[in-house]
Amino acid sequence: MRLEVLCENRLGIAQEILGLLASFNLNLRGIDADQTGRVYVHFPEIEFSDFQKLMQSIRKIVGVNDVRAVSHMPSEQEHYGLLTLLKNLPDPIFSIDLKGQITRANDAALKLIGEDESSSDKEPLNNWVSGFSFSKWLASKDVSPLASRVSVEKIEYLAEIIPVYLPDVDDKKIVTGAVILLKSSQRIDKQYNALKSAPENSFANVLAFSPAMKEVVATAKQHAVLDAPLLISGDTGTGKEVLARACHEHSDRRDKPFIAINCAAIPDEVAESELFGYAPNSVSKRLEGKQGLIEKAQGGTLFFDEIAEMTPLMQVKLVRLIESNKFRRVGGDEEVTVDIRIICASQQDLSQLIQTGKFREDLYYRINVLQINLLPLLQRKQDIIPLAETFLAYYALKLNSSAQRLSIDAKRHIQDYSWPGNIRQLKNAIYRGVSQSLDAIEVDVAELELPSYSKDFGYYDCEFEGTLDQATKQFEANLLKRLYPAYPSTRLLAKKLGVSHTAIANKLRDYGINKNTLNNSNNGES
Repeated sequence: MRLEVLCENRLGIAQEILGLLASFNLNLRGIDADQTGRVYVHFPEIEFSDFQKLMQSIRKIVGVNDVRAVSHMPSEQEHYGLLTLLKNLPDPIFSIDLKGQITRANDAALKLIGEDESSSDKEPLNNWVSGFSFSKWLASKDVSPLASRVSVEKIEYLAEIIPVYLPDVDDKKIVTGAVILLKSSQRIDKQYNALKSAPENSFANVLAFSPAMKEVVATAKQHAVLDAPLLISGDTGTGKEVLARACHEHSDRRDKPFIAINCAAIPDEVAESELFGYAPNSVSKRLEGKQGLIEKAQGGTLFFDEIAEMTPLMQVKLVRLIESNKFRRVGGDEEVTVDIRIICASQQDLSQLIQTGKFREDLYYRINVLQINLLPLLQRKQDIIPLAETFLAYYALKLNSSAQRLSIDAKRHIQDYSWPGNIRQLKNAIYRGVSQSLDAIEVDVAELELPSYSKDFGYYDCEFEGTLDQATKQFEANLLKRLYPAYPSTRLLAKKLGVSHTAIANKLRDYGINKNTLNNSNNGES
């Protein structure tokens, strides 16, 4: 269980929080604190009634403004993110201490020296890597980054040797060890050729005119040449799959398959066989087996669209796949090894889904190594007119239309529109406008047929049925259901909403909201 405490930056406040945890006999597993008035604590799960008392007690500490449950602590995100990045890097990487002994190595490094993590731990790196004395270099007066030619079993590598510094109280740097990155000549040639031959038009379909979107494309090009998992987040219609395909085309995997999987569209009963395939004689007495989508992506990119919709069982299996690059077909005993790059996309907040138990925390850490966030059109208005004109030219040619431009009113209208469906909605609107413009040269507002929409109120619903009182109660019930888990008592919830606890108690009773109903709801949905 993890809590985020929002508080004043007061001396001793963290100590008071720790003392309070101790009074509840809670064994602290971790604590984070920053200078912005946030303290994070991690402790074992406790009974709901004790949790309520703990939350109330923390809020009574002088200087505490609020406290809420969170899915993870900042240090955990950083720790697991770095571990996953290290694990998935294709080049061998070693971390050594001041004696030149191995303290950590990624999978590529362990495979290179033919050892496992336990047998190589605290062993001198020079047992396997010759040509450079790491301990002598660390003991010298001038410990600075350098590159050196080394060899492993008579095969030469370029070693990039970078010291690890710990800041001292006097702003002096203390050397604590080093990180060594090994690259073979074949690997260097492969990276150089991939960079040199990366097609310039790989991102041609990712239209970027605003500075914000150009920065996204620049970041995507950097991430595209890496093999680590990539998570693309953004609202519906922002072009997540288009960006994923562009990253694939910009990588050295471009000549291999790009397999897109819509996690929301695969029924539970066939998801496992579709993804992992099945072994001979395992399904309906079929003698032949079948390759799944994962195996068909061998050497290429596997794109999981709307990863938040993946079933719990498939989430477990995907963790295993990312961890080991291995899987078993349905009904099979043999493990299949694949070489694939995984890209995921989601329009939902995965960290929030973790908190409600609808998404696995360990899977989140594994897919969120590299991240790109696509902004909605509302936050990149400079892109709207250029995008619209690009779509207009394309559809005018495709539909053999006379349309050549948008009218001044149409430009003004689409520039001020909120575009809840983002690029997809804009594209469809322009298609509709071109198809209905007949022989007109200009596409006007009427041909676009955009429904009335406000960013503050949403779509104006002409078909609404019911009364204002019914709509108000529905909104009120949904709000209370969302807030109650974080403020699990009538007094806490009443304080948050600025009403009396009696009023809140009556509303919770009227709407049937309590701990049991929420737990049952969460269990049923997860």
